[in-house]
Amino acid sequence: MTQEPPHGAPPPAEPDAQRTTRLATTRAALQELRATMPGTVAAVLTMGSLHAGHLALVRRARELADHVILTDFVNPLQFGPGEDYEAYPRDLDADLALVDGLVDVVFAPSVQEMYPVLPPTVSVTAGRAGTLLEGAARPGHFDGVVTVVTKLLHLTSPHLSVFGRKDAQQLAIIQRLVADLDLPVRIEAVEIQREDSGLARSSRNAYLSPAGREQALALSRTIAAATGAAPSTGGILAALDAAVDRAEIDWDYAHALDPTTLEQITPDHRGEVLVVLAGVVEGTRLLDAAVAVTTAP
Repeated sequence: MTQEPPHGAPPPAEPDAQRTTRLATTRAALQELRATMPGTVAAVLTMGSLHAGHLALVRRARELADHVILTDFVNPLQFGPGEDYEAYPRDLDADLALVDGLVDVVFAPSVQEMYPVLPPTVSVTAGRAGTLLEGAARPGHFDGVVTVVTKLLHLTSPHLSVFGRKDAQQLAIIQRLVADLDLPVRIEAVEIQREDSGLARSSRNAYLSPAGREQALALSRTIAAATGAAPSTGGILAALDAAVDRAEIDWDYAHALDPTTLEQITPDHRGEVLVVLAGVVEGTRLLDAAVAVTTAP
């Protein structure tokens, strides 16, 4: 699961006086509570340390389902060498207070509860898609993501699960996970939340100076130029090349991808295109993404 969900959503839904939020810390307790939920169930999978971005996912889940289960688990499998798993922020009491009355169940298991054997004897792989882009910088990260997502979807048995579009590669990999393994759940993508300037909202924006925030608008301008060039495949590719050539920020990548394979598209591509950006501004790494459809050269 993502460690950088979308942030800064509009005000969250008001707590429901009729909705009692209950805590489950074991698989058995979760199954007992899940059995009491008639109708549709949505799952919101998080690593805790909840904030407005997570509440945007909760809001969408409440719009789509009768019941909402939120998972709160810092997954050790998606941390690599040099990434401090122990230092990742954890505050379950604050998380429970933030979603009280908004979700039906918070599932917050221990590592031992989730992984009696660590590393697990059997796990899931994200394949080649998990080695590209973000995965190239974090080997094994997406294997850890798809393993825990598979387990959590199995344990919560939801009809749907919501994920933010800003973590575009993660979303695409989870969509393929569900399709390729025939998991009985619908993945619902939640649109990127943006500031009035167009900048994708993120907790990382707090590290930017006013000048840095202005510079960072190169990402949203590039997204607008690329999606505005649709339905022309060549137009999208040209818009991305032009942005990189301008070098307004320190680009890591600016790619147009096939959403199924996450490989870069060629000029003869037709159909859905995933535009993904990553760049560094004032030492802060920022992401942005969008989906377009091409029907012409």
